[in-house]
Amino acid sequence: MESDLLQNEYRKLITGNHILHYHGVLDAYGHLSIRNPLNPETFILSRQIAPALISSIDDLVEYYVETGEPLCDAVTDEKRHYSERYIHSAIYRQFAEVNAVVHSHSEAVLPYTICGVELRACYHMAGFLSAGGKVSVFDIANHARPGDGSDMLVRNTHLGSCLSSYFSTTDKVESSAVLMRGHGFTAVGDSVENAVLRAIYTQKNAAVQTATITLQAANTGIPARTGGIKYLSEKEAEAADKMTKWSAERPWALWVREIQAAGLYVNHA
Repeated sequence: MESDLLQNEYRKLITGNHILHYHGVLDAYGHLSIRNPLNPETFILSRQIAPALISSIDDLVEYYVETGEPLCDAVTDEKRHYSERYIHSAIYRQFAEVNAVVHSHSEAVLPYTICGVELRACYHMAGFLSAGGKVSVFDIANHARPGDGSDMLVRNTHLGSCLSSYFSTTDKVESSAVLMRGHGFTAVGDSVENAVLRAIYTQKNAAVQTATITLQAANTGIPARTGGIKYLSEKEAEAADKMTKWSAERPWALWVREIQAAGLYVNHA
């Protein structure tokens, strides 16, 4: 039974990567991970490969939550591993409730990481963006130490922990998504289905908000004022977040069929 559970999670992890690619949340870069359901002290992430091309268990690697390093000592080639696996390890280390993490470079979301306009929940499918308060922006330049480099990547446990703290300063998640200045965003969930849903609708919400701000500017003839937009209230956002978590299996079933019909994706897990 335990082996069946793990096999199912492997397959779901690969499927989740394919769904995120199909919906443009991931391209050749970005990644999705899961906490090991049989051992919460480890997590599973693919080897360094384009998400759409992950196809079997051979493409997956198990890592320690505490360090972000691979379990298998024989796997020492750094080119095999995502350099930003520390995003995932730090979040799993801080939040026991998190079982899946998505890191994306979505171009629809990126403007909100650099323009000073706060990303907020515009409609009910993105209530999770406001259910815990505002969507914070992690600026790596405020946390990098000498030797950390300047390529914007979260390459070590220090930077991973700094990013993780933007989800909450406690051991309970307060924000389901965090933006990353000039980089993208990271979203978390208690399941693969929920994390994938949140990543997809973070991107969709950003597109809706951008269109709304553009229309507002066109209507008034003056630069857009986000204060004139009626976003979800805190109460509405919390209720909407519960609704999407409850119904996450509905879009998941559709998304699975979409990738099965697409012809690009292979899943032998």
